Amino acid sequence: MPVSEPAASPSAPPVSFSVDYPDRELDRVSSAFRIILAIPFAIVVSSIGSTTLNTASTGRDLVINGTGLLFLPTLLMILFRQKYPRWWFDWNLQLLRLVNRLAAYLLLLDDHYPATDDERAVRLDLRYPDARVDLNRWLPLVKWILAIPHYIVLAFLFVGAVVAAVIAWFAIIFTGHYPRGLFDFVVGVMRWNVRVVAYAGILVTDAYPPFRLRP
Repeated sequence: MPVSEPAASPSAPPVSFSVDYPDRELDRVSSAFRIILAIPFAIVVSSIGSTTLNTASTGRDLVINGTGLLFLPTLLMILFRQKYPRWWFDWNLQLLRLVNRLAAYLLLLDDHYPATDDERAVRLDLRYPDARVDLNRWLPLVKWILAIPHYIVLAFLFVGAVVAAVIAWFAIIFTGHYPRGLFDFVVGVMRWNVRVVAYAGILVTDAYPPFRLRP
């Protein structure tokens, strides 16, 4: 997994997310069995951030699964040192891209099997912050509280996205195409979620996420 990229332009938005619309006939067979086909890649993604502990009392291994995203170390570094280590940023960015490629595949937005190091149709970019200039050192302590309204809205939007994907599944099976309106809605929900994760999850921006689906 690559961990270094050219610095983003200072004028670039802090978060950008898009998925290319498949203006072609989608693979109906892979779409029909998408959940099954995605299992191997989902196992790989879910294993990132897992920790295995040996419990001496039972002699068994205990596996703790985490998101793999660096939140607490980043919070502490911003709070006490006003730094955001570049390799931590790169790790969070690449992992977030990986997760969203899996999500796009599961939601039928792209019928190409997800790659570990190639964006393909799913594009996600974050602007690397200058922690001393761009980030308030105290704000990470309360961002998770400030983002609560987004969590509530996203809970309903996620349900809507799943319903839209189910409808799109039938449309693809019978027509080979993903209805454009449903596609834009699902991508919008993913975009909204990425903005919230960037703000409250990996702390790369202090810009409060907008309540909208569009870019």
